[in-house]
Amino acid sequence: MDLGNYARFTSGPLSRANSITTGQVYESVIRKEREGQYLGRCVQVIPHITDEIKARILAVAKEDADTDIVIIEIGGTVGDIESIPFLEAARQLIHESGKPNSISVHLTLIPEVAGGELKTKPTQHSVKAMQEQGIQPDVLICRAPVMLDEATRRKIALFTNMESDAVFTSYNIDTTIYEIPLIFYEQKLDQVVLKKLGVEARHSNLKRWHSMMEHFRSRKGKVRIGIVGKYMDLHDSYKSVYEALFHAGLECGVEVELVKIDSARIEEAESAENVLGNKAPDGGVNGILVPGGFGQRGIKGMVKASAWARNNKVPYFGICLGMQIMVIDWGRNVLGWEDADSTEFNQDTRHPVVSLLDEQVDVKNYGGTMRLGKYISVAEPGSKFLAAYGETRISERHRHRYEFSNQYRKEMTETGLKIGATYPEKNLVECVEWPNHPWGLGVQFHPEFKSKPTAASPLFRDFIAAAKNYKNERQD
Repeated sequence: MDLGNYARFTSGPLSRANSITTGQVYESVIRKEREGQYLGRCVQVIPHITDEIKARILAVAKEDADTDIVIIEIGGTVGDIESIPFLEAARQLIHESGKPNSISVHLTLIPEVAGGELKTKPTQHSVKAMQEQGIQPDVLICRAPVMLDEATRRKIALFTNMESDAVFTSYNIDTTIYEIPLIFYEQKLDQVVLKKLGVEARHSNLKRWHSMMEHFRSRKGKVRIGIVGKYMDLHDSYKSVYEALFHAGLECGVEVELVKIDSARIEEAESAENVLGNKAPDGGVNGILVPGGFGQRGIKGMVKASAWARNNKVPYFGICLGMQIMVIDWGRNVLGWEDADSTEFNQDTRHPVVSLLDEQVDVKNYGGTMRLGKYISVAEPGSKFLAAYGETRISERHRHRYEFSNQYRKEMTETGLKIGATYPEKNLVECVEWPNHPWGLGVQFHPEFKSKPTAASPLFRDFIAAAKNYKNERQD
């Protein structure tokens, strides 16, 4: 999740190589030992585990020939037992590559005690712990409530064996985390990093970031988006969806209020109107989004939400499972197949309108075996999908096993359901759209993964624009 958050701040290409976990490292070393690649030597943390970590770091640079700088984050806190092999690998990498090819940037905490006094002792001890690992930080970023004054920065530099102009502050802000690059730019963090790396100074172009913050400050009004899901008590589960909605709000000039609705509530309610519409205690929502998920719990509530949005012309956006819910709703409530379902939820249904991918039928080990990663979608002429992206062929990231069943494609399209995009190579449906509806669209992929604050996902942008129009029309 952290890697996904960082990706929103950069246009750098990311792949599975960019995520290095302890499990990956140890699994690879054990496999190599079983294959005899170590020629019978005793396998140890040093050098075998650390060599594997270094090889994976260097592979990121080799994957893209245009890469100038690779940024590696070692998570956790200095001294954590889990991070020791990674810190040792970093120490070796810094030593082997030499200055100025590698530098260490250390993030540390400056707490505030009663009376507003800032305490630098935790930072001093943190840097000392890094030095004990054999790494001298070149740049220090201090996480503090307020901007550090010059005297405090000099004191920290003196006690940590650093230059005072290499001590920076990441202070509390009341806007958005996306302002942080501008804050670091004002402190000239980029210039110091480039200087220490021996890279010729470059002029940062932050026009898009300034424009994004202008949009943030000029937002007028808000739209209420109901997120109808099954993991509503776990904020991180839909983190990328929430961020993509925020990005879309920036482009549309509105604040997006997230209304988290457990789909079980809709199941228990007499009607979806009581939870989503004017009869709801909070006045209802201006748009419905059903995100991805697994398992049967809460599915009936999602189908009721889909039918309510379709019948009441409320903007609806279905992502992965959310698109499958649209298909199930159409089968049950338009075609009259009461048992229309996904084989994920009902193996015995007579109308499996959503079914398992052919290549997944015999898969027993679910980890990492889904239709995963980037695939091409080709837009259909006249679709809202094409209107959003503005081009016929687009690529988005997938994470699923079940698909729209082509067995029922003819019956559904003949009764009005529109196909917005397909994956031609295997004739898979990537997008469905409701007819005679202001904006009812579902996609099998996850467009939230590529959304950025400076470039919102086209589908999220158009969804929020439709919700904004819906609200304005109701007010009129």
